[in-house]
Amino acid sequence: MLAAHAYKLRTNGILVCEADGYTSDRYLAFCPGAGYGDYEHGAFLFKLEPSALTFASNADVLFLGDSHVQHAFSTTATTQWFTSASARYYLLGFAFGGNVTFAEPLLREVKPTAKVYVVPVNFFVHTETPPSKEVLHDSAAPFNYRVKRVWQFVHQVMCGALRAPCGKAPVLFRSRETGSYYLDLSGVGARMFKKTPVVYDHDIDQERIAEYTNSARTFLSGLAAGRNCIILTSVPTVRANAVAQAPSVETASAVASALGVTLVAPELEGLQTFDGSHLDPPSAERWSKAFFEEADQQMRKCLSPPHVSGNAP
Repeated sequence: MLAAHAYKLRTNGILVCEADGYTSDRYLAFCPGAGYGDYEHGAFLFKLEPSALTFASNADVLFLGDSHVQHAFSTTATTQWFTSASARYYLLGFAFGGNVTFAEPLLREVKPTAKVYVVPVNFFVHTETPPSKEVLHDSAAPFNYRVKRVWQFVHQVMCGALRAPCGKAPVLFRSRETGSYYLDLSGVGARMFKKTPVVYDHDIDQERIAEYTNSARTFLSGLAAGRNCIILTSVPTVRANAVAQAPSVETASAVASALGVTLVAPELEGLQTFDGSHLDPPSAERWSKAFFEEADQQMRKCLSPPHVSGNAP
């Protein structure tokens, strides 16, 4: 029985995955083993990583969205911009197409105090992803995710001391302090990925414009930040990836105009994805740097303390 259980863990559980990304700041957000899978959704909703919730709550700028946002802003360019602005940020996006359906109950737990929000336009879809459906509706989910948390300690210790029993499947690690992703693309397991060039679409999708706009009006009305401190974006991806496809800049621009907010969505040449969907690290660096150059003045204005008159008591 013990041998059978160990074999199951090695072929279907957390031991499928590499363990080199753990640090005092990073935990495992997702392992592709069918018996493990997602951890980040439950980690936040069930408060299994309390320091992560605290950092998210205290961030000056909050990034919402999906894994495309997470990879696009998990960059040195992001860190450098916030260091120069003396501000705190948090990437509160989630894999599997994170959107407003999961974010609404999550933000009630996080209670953010952000002065600026950066949100991709396709965030405003109302669909339940498989992980969000589990954590929102499955009564067994709180226990299951606590078990996943315990297995991370076993994984870290066992695979750190004895590498032989552990696999090389690429793993998403996540920073508690900033929410940034860490994915080792130099390892053996990452060879399964295939680089694909970004393709931009330039359609005007009236149906999506109406859907996003109506959803966004309701969601944005619940944020403390004013419309001048809400920035919409659209992270480049591959057009053929229908599930993760970002709307065209034209469609995103129409949504931003209807909402009275700013759109910052640089279209750069030569960008690539590492897996046919998400920007690879060099592309993410270029794209996020261009984003901050364009959004710089607006974000700094929102982050500046309010001017107090010299006659004020």
